[in-house]
Amino acid sequence: MRIKIGYLYPDLMNIYGDHGNILTLVRRCEWRGIPVEVVALNIGDPIAHGEYDMFFMGGGQDREQVMVCRDLQETKGDDIKREIDEGAAALAICGGYQLFGKFYRPFEGDELPGINVFDAHTVAGKKRCIGNVVAKSALGGKQGTVVGFENHSGKTYLGDGCAPLGTVTVGYGNNAEDKTEGAIYRGAIGTYLHGSLLPKNPSIADFLIEKALGRRGSDLPLASLDDSLELAAHAAALKRAVRTH
Repeated sequence: MRIKIGYLYPDLMNIYGDHGNILTLVRRCEWRGIPVEVVALNIGDPIAHGEYDMFFMGGGQDREQVMVCRDLQETKGDDIKREIDEGAAALAICGGYQLFGKFYRPFEGDELPGINVFDAHTVAGKKRCIGNVVAKSALGGKQGTVVGFENHSGKTYLGDGCAPLGTVTVGYGNNAEDKTEGAIYRGAIGTYLHGSLLPKNPSIADFLIEKALGRRGSDLPLASLDDSLELAAHAAALKRAVRTH
């Protein structure tokens, strides 16, 4: 068994430490003896059917989102959606999360169409949502909570065909209204949490790895790791978020 990760637009969509999610996925595979390959997918690069087991896309500024949106519509979007529907895992952060939905509507300029992985849409908000986040995890895991840092003005609303990643207890979440944070569709996760997300939330990393391996036909449980450092980081982030709330 091996995993091949398609890293979408690493030069354009990589703010607030998002690259750390790739490092975490690679290390957690290597520690278990799972061969893993990361391939950068930039503007114009095609996606072959069945080639990738997981996709990752970080956040970016509005200018980068426009460039990426165009490429997704012209080159990659339909293929990414097909691969996820056929079992590939994915993690999309902030701007990537928005473009994995139906559309992003800014205050000014044209509406940016998404690739319809998530039954969700985003509109520009007047208030910037910044700060630490704690959410009760829909995935369960050792922690039972998801922690991270959000910095976004977009307000994302989930449709009936999409479940949230978690229920917010500290922070704003998707839209500062309905207490949802992120989205889950099959093996794909969207979220506003930077920081990086996965080093402090190892159960989410393992969820993605399991889904990616499942695409290759493996239904074996992942070998346990010593997550004492990761759990300590999670606990520290949780304590800091509660203290500053």
